[in-house]
Amino acid sequence: MFSSIDSTVAAATQFLPTEYGYVALVLVFYCFLNFWMGFQVGAARKKYKVPYPTLYAVESENKEAKLFNCVQRGHQNSLELMPVFFMLMIVGGLKHPCVCAVLGSLFTVTRFFYFKGYATGDPQKRLAIGFVTFPFLFRLFSIRNLG
Repeated sequence: MFSSIDSTVAAATQFLPTEYGYVALVLVFYCFLNFWMGFQVGAARKKYKVPYPTLYAVESENKEAKLFNCVQRGHQNSLELMPVFFMLMIVGGLKHPCVCAVLGSLFTVTRFFYFKGYATGDPQKRLAIGFVTFPFLFRLFSIRNLG
C-alpha cells in the first residue's frame, strides 16, 4: 500500500523543479500571516465588543465600529486575494520557482504592512507600503510569459 503512495509521490515530484520548495515555503508563510490576522480580528472583537456572528459592526450600535471594521476589512481583503495569489504562485513556480518565491515573499511582507496600516482605523494608512502589493501580484501574473 505505502509503496504505491511512494511511487505516486515520486512521479509527481519529478515534474517539479528542485527549487519548488521555496514556493511552498512562501505559501506556508502567507497562511501563517492570515492566521495571525485572524487572531487580530478576534482580539478586536473583544476590544470593540463586536459579538459573533456579526461580520461588520454598525456605527449606530457601536461607536468604535469603524476601528473594528478596519481590522476586519484588512483581513478580509487578504482572504479575498489568497486564491489568486496561491494559483499564481503554484502555476508560475512550476517554471520560475525562485522568481515566484521572491515576488511572493515581497507580496506577503507588503500584505502585513497593508493590514497593519488598515488596522489603525484610518483606511488611507493601508497604502503607506501596501500600495506595492498589486504590482507584485501583477508581476506574478505576468511570470508565465517569461521564457
